[in-house]
Amino acid sequence: MAHVTVLGTGGTIASTSKESGATPELSGADLVDAVPDLEQYATLSVEEVAQVPSFDMDFATVARVGRAAERAVDDGADGVVVTHGTDTMAESAYLLDSTLDLDAPVVFTGAQRRPDQVSPDGPSNLLTAVRAAVHDRISSRGGVYVAFDEELHAARDVSKTHTSALATFASPNAGPVATFRPGPVRFYRDPGRRCVHVPVREPTARVEVVTTGIGVDAEAVERALDADVDGLVLEGTGLGNTTSALGDAVGRAVGRGVPVVVTSRCGAGGVAPVYGTPGGGATLADHGAIPGGDLPAQKARLTLALALTAVDDPVDTEAVASYFPV
Repeated sequence: MAHVTVLGTGGTIASTSKESGATPELSGADLVDAVPDLEQYATLSVEEVAQVPSFDMDFATVARVGRAAERAVDDGADGVVVTHGTDTMAESAYLLDSTLDLDAPVVFTGAQRRPDQVSPDGPSNLLTAVRAAVHDRISSRGGVYVAFDEELHAARDVSKTHTSALATFASPNAGPVATFRPGPVRFYRDPGRRCVHVPVREPTARVEVVTTGIGVDAEAVERALDADVDGLVLEGTGLGNTTSALGDAVGRAVGRGVPVVVTSRCGAGGVAPVYGTPGGGATLADHGAIPGGDLPAQKARLTLALALTAVDDPVDTEAVASYFPV
């Protein structure tokens, strides 16, 4: 029988209500014990990596999860399941898909409802994650995924789309890899890594996100430059456009050697250098801004931070842009 290592990090799936608010306190073993018949799919071992809400997750903790996953696979695990809060689950999964190089799959899962609420979804999600981790078609390809509400999503494409709905995770530009509903597992596309591999463990570069909107001026960019940030992500409107003031500030940032990646605040679709005027995408491209493709701002921030950590010369726009294939 296949073996799966479960890595606990906290989150709603491990939280119970307190007078001061919900707090992660249940262990990974507690979560495994709450799923009936889980061991008919795999033998299981559990390791506690952290006990935090995912909105307080940091790079060092995600790197610890990655190292624990590597150890588990080196010790013979056929797959790894990570229990994690939903707020930043897609980011943690994306980081590991970008930095790990494992033959075995790593599957993130969690819950929208705590174990002490009516109809908690954690047990079902954990069952889906284990089933995915040991499925022959997935275990032979590796990659990092999010398993939630009986769907499996690739880390590259998945986003949290609703604050509280059980079906919160979706891949707007690609759809799920597979569904694990009653009956045979249905695959919609091939599993495997979809992120560009970056040869670093965790990012050390500081990258800030600036979001445009009606009347937004250049102040946020100027503050970031004064703080000596290493890179900027511009979350633009539509195809990747911004106000004239922000467009001019992007030009100044690139001129000072600070890479700028352009994304869209839309939930789906990619950016394209179509519009002129000082804040249009074509003008931003002329300034030397890097297109972020269909990555949302939070994932573009991670890729830029990883890229700036990995490249020899952060001012080498071509080297940085190679981590952002369109």
